[in-house]
Formats: sequence, structure tokens, C-alpha cells
Amino acid sequence: MTRTPSKWTAFAIVAIGVFMCTLDTSIVNVSLPPIARYFGVAIGAEAEWVIIAYLVVIASTLLIVGRLSDRIGRKPIWLAGLLVFSAGSALCGAAPALRLLIAARVLQGIGASLLMSVSPAMLVASFPPQERGRALGMNAMVVAFGITAGPPLGGAIVQAASWRWIFYLNVPIGIAGAIATWIVWPSDARRESRRFDVAGAVLLGATLGGAATALSIGNEAGWSSPAVLALAAVALVSLVLFVVQERRHEAPLLDQSLFRNRLFAWATASLVLSFLAMFAITFLLPIYLVQLRRLDLQTVGLLLTPFPLVIAVIAPFAGQAADRMGTRGLATTGMAILCTGLLLLSQLDAHSSIADIVWRQLVAAAGMALFQSPNNSAIMGAAPRERQGVAAGMLATGRTMGQSLSVAIAGAVFGSLGGAAAGRALALAPDDPVLIATFTRSYHYALVTCASIAVVAVFTSLMRGRER
Repeated sequence: MTRTPSKWTAFAIVAIGVFMCTLDTSIVNVSLPPIARYFGVAIGAEAEWVIIAYLVVIASTLLIVGRLSDRIGRKPIWLAGLLVFSAGSALCGAAPALRLLIAARVLQGIGASLLMSVSPAMLVASFPPQERGRALGMNAMVVAFGITAGPPLGGAIVQAASWRWIFYLNVPIGIAGAIATWIVWPSDARRESRRFDVAGAVLLGATLGGAATALSIGNEAGWSSPAVLALAAVALVSLVLFVVQERRHEAPLLDQSLFRNRLFAWATASLVLSFLAMFAITFLLPIYLVQLRRLDLQTVGLLLTPFPLVIAVIAPFAGQAADRMGTRGLATTGMAILCTGLLLLSQLDAHSSIADIVWRQLVAAAGMALFQSPNNSAIMGAAPRERQGVAAGMLATGRTMGQSLSVAIAGAVFGSLGGAAAGRALALAPDDPVLIATFTRSYHYALVTCASIAVVAVFTSLMRGRER
């Protein structure tokens, strides 16, 4: 007879899936050059779809899967996610051609979406209500460890064996996770009498997929290119049709009553704004370190490690504090600290010391860690039990779309002020004072723009009111 697992057993099972998904978000980045060389293509254009395809599929399906889990249960979705992710990983490792690798990454992205969309709901259901923040804080810790481990682990695997093993590594882990889930996780199968909104799911997928793809290729293809404009048009038209469909359907994908809850609405807005402000750091700081400071990739990897590690350390404690103190004060304070960190990072120049680069990152990371767990706890706590899947899907979708928008906005500001062109030119004239000044000014204003977004997030965090 299957019994409810202890909260720590539940956490261990969820951690397996979350770690694999986040690891594969970062581990492929460092492995892209050898993948491109193996298939005889340049880095960029087609090769970058190894990364883009995975992220776009996740972004476009998270909300749909979250709603589906409310209809049929979390365990079937989680099991399917582990098996699909493992199968996709095996096909990625065995891919004989680049296009087949990209297709396998699509399958892997579907598996990741199945896992990421229900993991917060599974944790919330396994921990007592008074430990919800603690559970979500530990989940944030696992995410941070996955992101941190990706680059060094990927580099070691590629150097010792082959890029194919960064994918094969997932297969035994995923199968072990599926077996453990099958044995210890209680059945929560359910059936909702109202029919599933298939048309709404297609339209929502087209909206999010079109927007995510446009944001992913916009900086490289050009924001006025036919491909980007066509994708933006698809997203806009699909969004309008989705709203019409939601109003007509008896069981809409997005329960509008959730957004009539002040806590849920403002905490979700804060979530999107936080990643919109923060993720530019992971985009712009490597460019600064490589193009302006001319550091080698190994050193760059080490200098980027403090950010996710600080989040991994602080997030569980911030979640525990939210269980005792509530989320409003912690989330607002964290966002204010993140804003300060962004302004501090914007002041880096060609002569900043290594210590300057590290401690300014630590400030920003501490702010994000203090914000994230309490805010996630507020979102999940504001949703009723029967809508936990939608809330978890909203949480993951907000994070993903915020990250995509952050790269798009920061890249647009940086590029429009001449930073991108100056960065490329510095490879040939590294000591040119005009190029250095142009790069530094563009970098400064891009991060100041993100700090301004963080100011708005401080306001939205305050507007949530107090939890009952």
C-alpha cells in the first residue's frame, strides 16, 4: 500500500527533477562550442537553437501543464516529466545531426515543463502550511545549485569524454527518480467533469511561444526583422483570441478569480519584475568580463559563481523567516537591496578590482535571495488547493518570461547606445579609450534601466497588503 512520503523524501524526489532541469539550462551553454564544431557549423544561427528550442518549449507550455495537473493530479504529470526528460536526454546524446539534436531538445523541454510546472505544488502539498516558505526556499536552493554546477560540470565532462555525456548523465538519474516516485508517492489521480480547454491551450502556447522566440532571437536578428515582427504578430493575435476563448469556456485555463486576490496579483507582478530586473546581470556581466576586461572563460566562470551560491545559501533562511514574519516586508526589503546591487554593478569599469566585481554581485544576490522565497510562498499560499497547479505554472512562466524580457531590454539598451559594436571592436583595439568609454556607458545605462524596474517591483511588493 502506498503511503504519503515524509516531507524530506518528497523534497529529495522533487529536487532530482528540479536539479536536472536547471542543470540543463546552464550546462549546454558551455558545451555549445564543441557541439557546433562537431556538426561543422558556426556558433550562432542554427547552433543557438540547441539552447533556444529548450527554453521556448518550456515557456510556452508551463501554464498549460499546471492547469492540466489540477485536472488529473500531480503524480502522473511528474512521472511523465521524468520519463519524457530522460528519453529526450538519451535522444540528445545519440543525435547524429544538429537538427535531430534540436528536435530532441524540444522533447527534453516538454519533459522539463512537466517537471517545473508542478514541483512547487508538490512541495507545498508535502510540507505543513507553516513551513511553506521553508520548502520553497529549499527549492530555490536546488535551482541555484543546478545553475551553478552547469558550467564547471559541463566543461569537465566535455574535456574528459564528449559533449554527448552531458545529456546521457540525465538518463539514470531520471529513471531512478521515476522509480522512487512510483514507489513512495501516493496516487492523487483525479478527474474534472468539465472538459479541458484545448483551443485555449493552443492559443496560449502560440502566445507564449511566439513571444519567447521573438525575445530570444530579437537582439541577433534585429527587432525590425521580418521573423521577429511575424512572431510578435502571432503572439499578439493569439493573445487576443485566447482572451476571447477564456471568456467563453466553462473551465478556462486561467482562473480569473486568482487575479482578484490582491496578494496573488501583486506578488505575481513582483515576480515578473524581479526577474526582468535581475536576469540582466547574468547576461551583461559575462560580456563585461570577456570583452572589456579580456578575462579567460575559466576565470569568468569562477567570478560568476558567487551570485547563485549566495541565493542557494540565503533562500532557505528567507523562506523560514517568511513563515514566521509574513512575506511583505521581506520581499520589499529584498527588492530594494537588489536595486542597490544593480546600481553598484552598473558602476564597474575597465579598472574595477576583482573584489569590486565580487562584493557588488553579493549585494544583488542577497537581495534576490531575500525576495524570492517569500514572494513564491505568497503566490502559492494565495491560491486555493484546487488551483495549486495553475499557481505553480504561473510562477514558473513568470520567471521564464521575465528572464527573456530582461535579456531583450538590457540587450536593446546596451546595443542601441553602441555597447555591442564597441565590444566587438575591442577585440582588435583593446586599449582604445573611445571604445572603452562607449562600452562602459552602454553597460551602465543598461543596468540602471534594470534598477529602475526593480524600483517598480519594490512598489508592487508593498501593494500586496498583509497576509491573513
